[in-house]
Amino acid sequence: MHYRKRRHPGRYVTAALALLVAAIVIRIFATSAALRWSTFLDYLFDVRILVGVGKTIILTALSMTLAVVVGVVLAFMRRSPDPTLRAISWLYVSFMRSVPLLVLILFTYFLAVLLPRLSIGIPFGGPQLWSVDTNSVISPLTASILALGLGQAAYTSEVIRGGIMAVDRGQQEAAIALGMYPNLSMRRIILPQAFRVIVPGLGNEAIGMFKATSLVEVIGYTELLTTAQRIYAINFETIPLLLVVTAWYLVLTTLATIGQIQLEKKMSRGF
Repeated sequence: MHYRKRRHPGRYVTAALALLVAAIVIRIFATSAALRWSTFLDYLFDVRILVGVGKTIILTALSMTLAVVVGVVLAFMRRSPDPTLRAISWLYVSFMRSVPLLVLILFTYFLAVLLPRLSIGIPFGGPQLWSVDTNSVISPLTASILALGLGQAAYTSEVIRGGIMAVDRGQQEAAIALGMYPNLSMRRIILPQAFRVIVPGLGNEAIGMFKATSLVEVIGYTELLTTAQRIYAINFETIPLLLVVTAWYLVLTTLATIGQIQLEKKMSRGF
């Protein structure tokens, strides 16, 4: 029996509208004198901009590492049979998800107002084993890493916990029936399967971290955006330099996305 191919005229209308909007946007970017593409090209590979890009990458890597480490601990605390550990994890995640990241960055940077000295020792007037001036430790870089990493850890822990919960409970029961201890079954059976679910979420978190680093300009850390702001504060080329920042964020997020896709493909082998 011959079937007539079904037509979808609405798709042609949607495609035409999309092309029209794209043409308008391209025309604006191509003809607007305010964009100053020559200035954009002059600063795209400027040494100061490249240094800012490097600082952004380093800040993202260090903050995301801290977030993953703390997130793993929080995720396992949340699954612990100890009610105290579960309560601590839940309170931490709830608190960090409630506080705006910008507030957390400012609070961390001005920690010396609350704690003039950081110390380790016996509390309530006991001897101190180690003590240091808070201002000497909390620099713009360390404040940025702590705020971004500890704030992101709350979301990362939920991604990891969700990945573990996605694995069928029967997998762990079967491993225990074969004589594996719970910790061994978690390491060899559960986590390898959970990682396939965790990777996309962590990839999104890392991409979000690239963009979140722009918030640390409020405490004076000279990452990519702050570097561009200092340049256009002198030459008043605001729009071209913001385009430079946008272009580099696009490059960074694209590279991170490609890495995420490759890792997902590698983790999906055999499934």
